[in-house]
Amino acid sequence: MNAKIRALAVIPAVALMFSLAACGGSDSKDDAKDTAATVSAPADAGAAEGGEAGGEAGDEAGEKKEPPLTGAIKEKAEKAALAAHPGTVLKSEEDQENPGLYAVEVQKSDGTAIEVYLDKSFKVVKTKEEGTEENEG
Repeated sequence: MNAKIRALAVIPAVALMFSLAACGGSDSKDDAKDTAATVSAPADAGAAEGGEAGGEAGDEAGEKKEPPLTGAIKEKAEKAALAAHPGTVLKSEEDQENPGLYAVEVQKSDGTAIEVYLDKSFKVVKTKEEGTEENEG
């Protein structure tokens, strides 16, 4: 009788082993690392191909994320940029390449975009047509 009981006790253990193998389960301590690498791979792959993954397409490697403008500063910067270059504001942010300046990207009525750089007193100090070098202005 003991042989029958032992045989029956083995069945659940074998079933559990097969179900873990079918699910990709493992007793390895590296499972958490493997899962994390698998989960982050699609986002990293998109960034490597020039897609968006935590930043804009076309951002250069190592480029700092520019903090968006908020509150009264945002309102004043956008108003000053639109007064100089009418259109629709696409984004407004602190400029990391030119510390101390605000950058407001405006889409003009002809569909082109221009980056308007303003100093801390909201005076336009230069502009950059998207896809061109910076212009004084």
